[in-house]
Amino acid sequence: MTEPVLPEGRGELSYAVVRALRGGPGRPLPTPQDQDLVQRATPYGEDLQLALYLCYELHYRGFSGVDPAWEWDSGLLGLRGAMERRFLATLRADAHRHASVDDALQEILVEPVKPSGISEFLKGEGKLWQLREYAAQRSLYHLKEADPHAWVIPRLRGRAKAAMAAVEFDEFGAGRAERVHALLYAKLMADLGLDTTYGRYLDAACAEMLMSVNLMSLFGLHRSLRGALVGHFAAVEVTSSAGARRMAQAMQRAGAGPAAVHFYTEHVRADAVHEQIVRRDVIGGLLEEDPGLEGDVTFGIDATGWAEDRLGARLLTAWRQGLSSLRTPLS
Repeated sequence: MTEPVLPEGRGELSYAVVRALRGGPGRPLPTPQDQDLVQRATPYGEDLQLALYLCYELHYRGFSGVDPAWEWDSGLLGLRGAMERRFLATLRADAHRHASVDDALQEILVEPVKPSGISEFLKGEGKLWQLREYAAQRSLYHLKEADPHAWVIPRLRGRAKAAMAAVEFDEFGAGRAERVHALLYAKLMADLGLDTTYGRYLDAACAEMLMSVNLMSLFGLHRSLRGALVGHFAAVEVTSSAGARRMAQAMQRAGAGPAAVHFYTEHVRADAVHEQIVRRDVIGGLLEEDPGLEGDVTFGIDATGWAEDRLGARLLTAWRQGLSSLRTPLS
């Protein structure tokens, strides 16, 4: 299995993490007490989001040439904790909009009369180069699509655990390696002439894309945020089917190839079923066991939509000006 290459830093925090990871565990790092450094970093900016992504990736595949012992290095975990607290506090202040799970779900269950956003833009007027950029950006998410959600399974009980495992089983191909959704996405990338190497487009991805991936890693790695991870999972499954239908149409219109179309048509079918299971059994089962987690589930739904809206705004602003959404445009 090929490990991704360490990217270049984008500011004080991420440079410090990259420098440390290039050496052995125990190398000097900014400490949690260095509040100045963490406070200077914009919570949603390139520097902090890349630094967090680097810390989180050690729990997935790691990086080429980086000692696996860094995963549990106390100094790095301390720095990560300081960054997480800043990110999470700002996110709670900005993204939490609904008073209940029902209110949050009701808003995303109803398809707008005039849909807007990335998938609608790409369906109606997206060009092939924009589809390729979107696929490159989203590869940071889709090549690990179901992995962080799996962390919540041992933290659930009864009906919620059984339902969550059932949906994840589908995400991982229902026992068939060729149907694992991450592999289907790699085939989509190949259809678009993109490099399918895991982590290949990390250096090119924008801060908003890093934040979208960091959100599910943050929720997944903390047992105290298990409700928020369930909310994140619900938001993804509930909104996926309609968006995937538009993306399939976009890929067909642009002549992207059968594997690119298939990835999205697969999600139209699968996520229409998953949505019902997640709402009824995962959320319902969790809140039946622990009703005190409703606020966290609601926050998870809200934060997911808020992060995706920021990503959409970043990409559409660039594309409508005829500019690349990537830090380094594709060749």
